[in-house]
Amino acid sequence: MTRPPLKLYLADPRGFCAGVVRAIEIVEQAIEKWGAPVYVRHEIVHNKHVVDELRAKGAVFVEELDECPADRPVVFSAHGVPKAVPAEAERRNMLYVDATCPLVSKVHIEAERHHDRGYQIVMIGHEGHPETIGTMGQLPEGEVILVETAEDVARITPRDPSRLAFITQTTLSVDDTADVVAALKARFPQIVGPHKEDICYATTNRQAAVKEMAPKIDALLVVGAPNSSNSQRLVEVGRAAGCAYAMLVQSAADIDWRAIEGVGAVGVTAGASAPEVLVEGVIESFRRRFELDIVRVVTAEENISFKVPRILRMAV
Repeated sequence: MTRPPLKLYLADPRGFCAGVVRAIEIVEQAIEKWGAPVYVRHEIVHNKHVVDELRAKGAVFVEELDECPADRPVVFSAHGVPKAVPAEAERRNMLYVDATCPLVSKVHIEAERHHDRGYQIVMIGHEGHPETIGTMGQLPEGEVILVETAEDVARITPRDPSRLAFITQTTLSVDDTADVVAALKARFPQIVGPHKEDICYATTNRQAAVKEMAPKIDALLVVGAPNSSNSQRLVEVGRAAGCAYAMLVQSAADIDWRAIEGVGAVGVTAGASAPEVLVEGVIESFRRRFELDIVRVVTAEENISFKVPRILRMAV
């Protein structure tokens, strides 16, 4: 049977960012250095495939530090943790490695600097997300006010409207965040922002690629996990850019082939915590069903890398 033709637009950049690569390397090197098991507080990154692979190598994933024995190493996830977590690890004399993405750590440092200057902080982020919890946990309770939308800005009551600074979660929608920042500046004209945008380069680049593809495609598939903020934002960006069908899939097994029946062009991208092997699986599934014409949509070149912590570079 002749396969129908299909144009597949492939976003570039897509998939793993430097912070995710570093976090995975930290867990792998910790296992190599100290042997299994190595405990990891929270999923190291939000992707089941990655977590399962690390679990098979000897990682044990837990939600809280009190689930970890004091005599085994523990790694803190790429999303960052409240200050109370490493403090508790030190109290228990635990060996720990912080895999917080350096770009998240930058936001933590920003928040502390503003706080030291007497500013109360407004954080733009998603309630309950590990990164938001970790960032808000850098400062005493009440010093960080969380807003998610422009509408939230009208409801907050800061201690002193003339002494405010804002920070953001690194994985937000660029456009949605701009709306919230505009609302903050309109209500609090003296609010201080970051010297450099908090939304990370990888989030920005992946969203830009989706915007570039959206007018050309009938359907968009984002490879990523349901609990991955940056992956969910790619779906939203695709829809906002005019793509009528935009769906998150964890792997090729999740593709709803009936929903894309009869389309002529499909876009494929992947969140920053999704490995390329899952993208390859999606492409191969399309290749079995269609005569593919693959078009790469290149919007940025990424060559950033981050070093692993010094404790992993030292001899045992």
